[in-house]
Amino acid sequence: MSSDDEDLITGIGDIIFQEPSGYYPPPKPATFESRTLQTGETLQLRLVGHNPLWGHHLWNGAQVGTDYLYDHARDLVQGKTVLELGAGAGLPSIAAAVWGARQVVVTDYPDEDLVENMRMNIDAAKDVLPMSANIVAKGHVWGTSTDPLLACLRPGWCGYDTLILADLLFNHSEHAALLSTIQSTIVHLPTARALVFFTPYTPWKYDKDMAFFDLARKGGFKVIKVIEKVMDKVMFKDDRGDELLRRTVFGYELSWEHLNV
Repeated sequence: MSSDDEDLITGIGDIIFQEPSGYYPPPKPATFESRTLQTGETLQLRLVGHNPLWGHHLWNGAQVGTDYLYDHARDLVQGKTVLELGAGAGLPSIAAAVWGARQVVVTDYPDEDLVENMRMNIDAAKDVLPMSANIVAKGHVWGTSTDPLLACLRPGWCGYDTLILADLLFNHSEHAALLSTIQSTIVHLPTARALVFFTPYTPWKYDKDMAFFDLARKGGFKVIKVIEKVMDKVMFKDDRGDELLRRTVFGYELSWEHLNV
């Protein structure tokens, strides 16, 4: 068989096995959510059109977490270094920057669309961010090296004062990796806090959600429940299971046990 014949067959094969135009549905467009902060600033948050990592939702945990940051801004935000994990749109992080955090690093899985979306939301908030705001978006895989995250800090700083985790606990298989990142990034000071907000979206797995806190205790943290808020409606109306649980956001605070004296 000549090389010309081989090229012809290859070309025919490409045509035969090529999906017709319109075979795949077009990617879903981005959506936008508007959120007015307690201090009057309005944020226009862009959400990716669809993402297997669930970054296309503005989660209840992020909204309740943002409210909690405002209520405790003096201790958790003002002049503090803040790191958010699995941030999605980055609402709590951007709010922290607006409210006077010294430095904010907002992170999610290093998917190009997710990271670029966080950067777009930071850029969209530039008119309400103070001139002194220091906020950047980074990709991070939980459980991997946190050196790139720590490198964002000023020389001599060895960790973040406040960590934010909003609606991440449903990733049960990733609890150990998530805790590893917390342990590696939170500063070893008695005032340091990791804030964990979540809703049991699959109520029959509530015990698995809560297992994260058992792991955190074994990992050296004191765990305190700080908030329980029932939302007006469920996020996913067609889901099954206890509706009250699916409307409830729980908030917990992690601090270093050996520094709580």
